[in-house]
Amino acid sequence: MADQEKDDLLVDESPLRPKQERQNSIEKHLQTRPNQQELRDRHILLDTNAAPALQPAAYDLERQLHTDSLKKELNKRSQREDLVERNILPDSTAAPSIQGQQKELAKHMRADSLNEKIAHRPNPEELKQRNILPDSSASPAIQAQQRELEKHMRADSLNEKLSNRPKPEDLVKEGVLHEDPTSPGTKEADALYEENIEDEYAKREGGA
Repeated sequence: MADQEKDDLLVDESPLRPKQERQNSIEKHLQTRPNQQELRDRHILLDTNAAPALQPAAYDLERQLHTDSLKKELNKRSQREDLVERNILPDSTAAPSIQGQQKELAKHMRADSLNEKIAHRPNPEELKQRNILPDSSASPAIQAQQRELEKHMRADSLNEKLSNRPKPEDLVKEGVLHEDPTSPGTKEADALYEENIEDEYAKREGGA
């Protein structure tokens, strides 16, 4: 009876997995492990060729450089006054939630002002009376032809007046001018008169 109980207490010390199988499993994992570049891409290893003892110092230096660069960019950023002047930020000290309501209110006020101006604009009859619109019911193409015809008629009338104007010699004979038309002063006055007439003609023709 005692021998039977002793046999029941014996422990099975045989390995759960054969030694050869465990070795094969380790070799398999070693073959499929990621290489150094993959570990760098996954940010497990630092992307540096420095010695392992120098890598922490290199990492701290790079982080400090990034911090300094960020501080410089923050110092260069525009001030609030510049952003307000460039219409990037609203010129208001209200809370952001209230600024949206202020924008909507300003937009509605501009719309009301525009509608009021449209309501009080002069009608076509008033514009015709003020010679802003042509007093004609013709089509725009015919109105353009009419304006061109009126311009040529005014030009012809001006040319006719210029051709019929009296000469300085005739004005001297009639006693209107008392200077000798052959004198230098009279010639200069005549040239100035010609120039003024040509300028007036050019103005009328261009403004027609």
